[in-house]
Amino acid sequence: MKAVPGQSTRPTTDKVKEAIFSMIGPYFEGGQALDLFAGTGGLGIEALSRGMDRAVFVDTDRKSVETIRGNLRATALESQAEVYRNDAFRALKALAKRGMKFDLVFLDPPYKLRLIEPALQQLEEYALLHEQAVAVAEHDASFNCGETLGMFVCEKRAEYGDTAVTIYRFGGTTSSYSKR
Repeated sequence: MKAVPGQSTRPTTDKVKEAIFSMIGPYFEGGQALDLFAGTGGLGIEALSRGMDRAVFVDTDRKSVETIRGNLRATALESQAEVYRNDAFRALKALAKRGMKFDLVFLDPPYKLRLIEPALQQLEEYALLHEQAVAVAEHDASFNCGETLGMFVCEKRAEYGDTAVTIYRFGGTTSSYSKR
């Protein structure tokens, strides 16, 4: 997996990526994924390689979009992906107009911008999620996303050095994940 040239992105480490997939399930039986603030596309590509049917990748940075396309070519997953260079919130609106619905969403915005809560709010407002969809938020460990955000319920939060991962389930019901 190639990284984005320069200092504009902070790729998810392999340790954190493995932890994410051990928390949400190692394999999927189809479904649609959204990698918002995609960077290299590593999380969405990993989800495709583990059984998701399709993934949409969104990032505003031209170099990131080029890197995502290159990584999709290198993994032979291009036919299962759509890649957009767009602002995350404009992209959500456009995806809603197309009637898209997702089962798995990755949110890894620049930590200092605190965009996780507004992104979850837009996903809910635009009806972009299937019932019981999972949202994976990667953020600064010093930031607490909250136990519930709208129809999202926190199922797990784990810290890995300066990085934390919070897993949310959409739909207001809990599953077998244990709360921290």
